[in-house]
Amino acid sequence: MNPLLLDIPLELETERLILRAPLLTGDGEVVNQAIQDSFTELKEWLSLFQQLPTVEETEILLRDAHINFLKRESFRFLIFDKSGGKDHIGTASLHGIDWSIPKCEIGYWINTKYNGNGYMTEAVKELVNLGLNHLECKRIEIRCDSTNFKSRFIPEKLGFMLEGILRNEDLSADGSKLTDTCIYSKIN
Repeated sequence: MNPLLLDIPLELETERLILRAPLLTGDGEVVNQAIQDSFTELKEWLSLFQQLPTVEETEILLRDAHINFLKRESFRFLIFDKSGGKDHIGTASLHGIDWSIPKCEIGYWINTKYNGNGYMTEAVKELVNLGLNHLECKRIEIRCDSTNFKSRFIPEKLGFMLEGILRNEDLSADGSKLTDTCIYSKIN
């Protein structure tokens, strides 16, 4: 089946969270505020955030994510508190999709002020469910820097298998040194 014909929900719900695809317009400001709140931590792990983006740049990033969602190339979800909170808790996505297998990778980041509440584990668990049960993926990966223990905790808690650690596999987010990458997987 052509992936463009797949019915992918634009919104997912967990016990405490709403995960929704970026809107065509208007999410840039709230997401940019979360990036500002978390910039020091994001800069350490993500090359995308080596400089603080403007609201306009964030809006463009999210419009591109909306287009990629429609093209079935990646599925980015913005995470909000189900009880009506307006703050952006974080972002989680299914990306690196290979429809011929099918398989994908999950990536995520959290607004620093929401660390330690289990929100990202809850959101990633829902994306795993979407990937394995709705998209019928045969493999889902989570890759992260071997020293990013907060990120590593999530796949470990969700029962992913650590397949290996690739030594000197990537550059640090700032490009200054080589890093090791953990590869976790869950198969269907």
